[in-house]
Amino acid sequence: MKTTRNLLVLGFLAIVAACVTINVYFPEAAAEDAADRFIDKVIGPEAASAEPEKSAFNFSLNPIDWIFPAAHAQANIDINTPAIRAIQQRMEQRFASELKTHFESGAIGLTNNAMIEIRDLSQVSLAERNKVKSAVSAENSDRAAVYREIAVANGHPEWEEQIRRTFAERWIAKAPAGWYYQNSGGSWVQK
Repeated sequence: MKTTRNLLVLGFLAIVAACVTINVYFPEAAAEDAADRFIDKVIGPEAASAEPEKSAFNFSLNPIDWIFPAAHAQANIDINTPAIRAIQQRMEQRFASELKTHFESGAIGLTNNAMIEIRDLSQVSLAERNKVKSAVSAENSDRAAVYREIAVANGHPEWEEQIRRTFAERWIAKAPAGWYYQNSGGSWVQK
């Protein structure tokens, strides 16, 4: 009898503790918003493809969530540091002057790991090939730096890989029709 009562008390305390626990998690929605703002600045909002609005309604099928909703820490991803702005400006200038036409021709595409890659070098004139290779290399260097910088600037260097994954999804989602991207299996697909 005493063992049953102790188990019931212990179970009740576990449920109460679960109710008041604040989960510190990677703020996916804030990261998506930050990525969208960054990408719109780089490629221009008019270049980004139209997407359906995301629903703010999030319904859980777990009845425990109805009784004891999870408390999440509020988060905002800061992309307005001098280092991030400097990278963003280089990327914006490079996109407009060197990369945009090659995305449109299909010569380069978005990879599934948030980088870019030369997809079809035959779409680039012989005279331009070294310039395109150099631009792709510089772009990938800046992309790697900005994902790292966003994580560090927000006090969570451990978020770098999650920032990169979020950006990979958002670059592809915001790519205009006609651009190429890699699907999760690594195959090239035209949007």
